[in-house]
Amino acid sequence: MTDNITAETMDIERAQAVARRVIENIEQVIVGQHEAVEHLVTSVLAGGNVLLEDIPGVGKTMLARSLARSIDGRFKRIQFTPDLLPSDITGANVFNQKTQEFEFRDGPIFANVILGDEINRAPPKTQTALLEAMDEGQVTVDGETHPVPSPFTVIATQNSVEEDRTYSLPLAEIDRFMKRLHLGYPDEQDETELLGRVTGEHPIESLSAVVSIEDIHTAQLAVSNVRVEDAIRQYVTRLARYTREHAQLGVSPRGAVALLHAAQARAVLDQREYVTPEDVQQETRTTFTHRIRTTPGDDTSASIVMGALESVDI
Repeated sequence: MTDNITAETMDIERAQAVARRVIENIEQVIVGQHEAVEHLVTSVLAGGNVLLEDIPGVGKTMLARSLARSIDGRFKRIQFTPDLLPSDITGANVFNQKTQEFEFRDGPIFANVILGDEINRAPPKTQTALLEAMDEGQVTVDGETHPVPSPFTVIATQNSVEEDRTYSLPLAEIDRFMKRLHLGYPDEQDETELLGRVTGEHPIESLSAVVSIEDIHTAQLAVSNVRVEDAIRQYVTRLARYTREHAQLGVSPRGAVALLHAAQARAVLDQREYVTPEDVQQETRTTFTHRIRTTPGDDTSASIVMGALESVDI
């Protein structure tokens, strides 16, 4: 029994070390966003996708690029535009005149880290090309299924302004994002430091990988093995049910699973082999808020989540 506990502890320590290396590497570029960086990295360790939503120019794309550069895997960027087609994302079967046969040519979605830049500038039909890969780790083209690389993470950015020039994300797509993060403006000290860093060569240009794909796989396995007691599972269930009782559309079972997995990753970040109620509470806002829909005049999704955290017994 002691040997098993020791082995488990060592796995958690290694996973935490992976997370810390990535966080520290990203923060060579990103200033004053430690909480957002932690949320992004824990999402990757939990096997989730992330939606970065904010006004233009606050570092959404740079944050995603910094993460991709920190991992020694395959990275692809998809610039979403109104004329982008689903096949531009997934790939397509192309006729080979030499072999007289159709062969599949994969699209940019076949990578370990996908940056979907300004995702809400493409119509919903194009956005839905991501759904199968985000949820099932595969892409189906002309009836043939192709697995995407593992690990696989989509980091999508969208601007919260210019709504007349953008499309709303389908609810089925929003629900497949483990977390939605906001960055906001930096404070005066952080912005001054940022200006100093970008004088001359931008720090993103010299950023290199600090972990391998194998490191991420090992860390994800450690996260999945973090213990979750029945009382914690019941707590997550009650939080989800509270949102369903107080909103037009509450958190789905997929959202409850996302919260549980995010809490496991948070436990690893704190070098623990088990989930605590505090882990759940730290992850609830980023995993629940974007999944809730309210009617005009009712409480906002953020206030409903806050109500759940304040009212639901641990």
